[in-house]
Amino acid sequence: MSFLELAKKRFSVRKYEARPVEEEKLFKILEAGRVAPTAVNLQPQRLIVVREKTNLEKMKKASVRIYDAPLAIIVCADHDTAWKRPLDGKKTTDIDASIITDHMMLQATELGLGTVWICYFKTDVIKSEFNIPDQVEPVNILAIGYPAGELLSPDRHDQARKPLEDTVFYERFE
Repeated sequence: MSFLELAKKRFSVRKYEARPVEEEKLFKILEAGRVAPTAVNLQPQRLIVVREKTNLEKMKKASVRIYDAPLAIIVCADHDTAWKRPLDGKKTTDIDASIITDHMMLQATELGLGTVWICYFKTDVIKSEFNIPDQVEPVNILAIGYPAGELLSPDRHDQARKPLEDTVFYERFE
């Protein structure tokens, strides 16, 4: 499968089977995150793997909806480790965490798993419930599991995505 085929195959899964994700698949997903590029290779990612039912339930306190996925990864970034652009002070925490999440999401897709990227949650509750230190920010949550129900067609992008000419500019923004 080509990369573009893989990217088109992925979709946000909002209904999962109850069966757990196998250890070897979880390892490959985590390894995909580990090898993802980060600014200056500082690797500020801190990942919390959540599989136990009681801990998955804790996420509801933070308004997280994981759609009964049997596995969630809280993707965090350590502000003390992340690169800061010297010209304006921008930290790359969100960028690094997003690249890592994308790598894990695509690896999960290749393994026949479904995912949904979650950004709607109360960060203070997640920090408290999962003992996350002050300098570490939970950026997003990746719910992972076997999709239940009908899979979406890779051809949906022809209707669901804007054409390139609406989003791509050459040489200057026009």
